[in-house]
Amino acid sequence: MKIKTGDQVLVLVGKDKGKKGKVEKSLPKINKVLVGGINVYKKHQKPQGKTLQGGIIDLAKPINVTNVALICPKCNLPTKVSYRTGDKKKDRICKKCKQVIE
Repeated sequence: MKIKTGDQVLVLVGKDKGKKGKVEKSLPKINKVLVGGINVYKKHQKPQGKTLQGGIIDLAKPINVTNVALICPKCNLPTKVSYRTGDKKKDRICKKCKQVIE
């Protein structure tokens, strides 16, 4: 998966199209990412004994990685990612400005 935790992404499709956010968690086994403030739903929760209070809570759900584009920190544009290998290291490369994404 080419998008990692901490990357800045742009949402391409869905109800939050055009919004930017930071990846809080990447889930490579199911090919999804959790982006802060994106894809938020309301959940009605019952009280769970004396510890958990009931009510309506906001719940962020993961979004498919194909529906987001990485924003390059150098050129500040949404871009695709390629890889360059060398010196026992695999670097992510911006397709637009050809710079290494860290």
